[in-house]
Amino acid sequence: MDFDVHYAFGKLLGHGQFGYTYVATDRGNGDRVAVKRIEKAKMVLPIAVEDVKREVKILEALKGHENIVHFYNAFKMKNYVYIVMELCEGGELLDRILAKKDSRYTEKDAAIVVRQMLKVAAECHLHGLVHRDMKPENFLFKSNKDDSPLKATDFGLSDFIKPGKRFRDIVGSAYYVAPEVLKRKSGPESDVWSIGVITYILLCGRRPFWDKTEDGIFKEVLKNKPDFKKKPWPSISTSAKDFVLKLLVKEPRARLTAAQALLC
Repeated sequence: MDFDVHYAFGKLLGHGQFGYTYVATDRGNGDRVAVKRIEKAKMVLPIAVEDVKREVKILEALKGHENIVHFYNAFKMKNYVYIVMELCEGGELLDRILAKKDSRYTEKDAAIVVRQMLKVAAECHLHGLVHRDMKPENFLFKSNKDDSPLKATDFGLSDFIKPGKRFRDIVGSAYYVAPEVLKRKSGPESDVWSIGVITYILLCGRRPFWDKTEDGIFKEVLKNKPDFKKKPWPSISTSAKDFVLKLLVKEPRARLTAAQALLC
């Protein structure tokens, strides 16, 4: 199948480690899509090829979920690999947070966002998958509307895991990384921790674990508890605080699962 026969390129949306993401138009029906164009020349190591294959396999496995960016097709051409996905034009969750008054959400609005993230985590875990990089930059809104659905994107670090097994590598983003990831024995629970961090940020506009250096952040994550005394926490409900605390339990086995958190 020839990519150029089916799609016409539009503007550049962004770029990552191996390639660029563009808006494209389906020549058949006029629909606008997002296309990740990966340069084969940059995939010199076998591991890079495996990463791309795995991402496509993951997108196919999660196809059809309302809060996961929809996968349409993948094309392997002479110089590039193209991954065709749903176009989300509402921007990143991070930008929405920053645009809010005091960079924070009301409890009611935060609950709507958090529920959608937990549904993504629960769906991944049901398929034996761990996202491994849940952060506000990896959640996009479908449109600019206030009630736009949220869509998880970027499964580049995601991987399948067998029950009882643990990942030994440290991946993810410093502010959102779970303690067990830093201890090199992580599993699906680490996604729930990351959602806990995002929930804390949504409610108060600050990060629960912060330092000037990455090492400093890691020490905070391993040793310290998030602050619930400073403003606006005194005005936030006890149930919201308890919920955040249940997601930010340092011991992964004592943490709520994504499915359990959805019942709260």
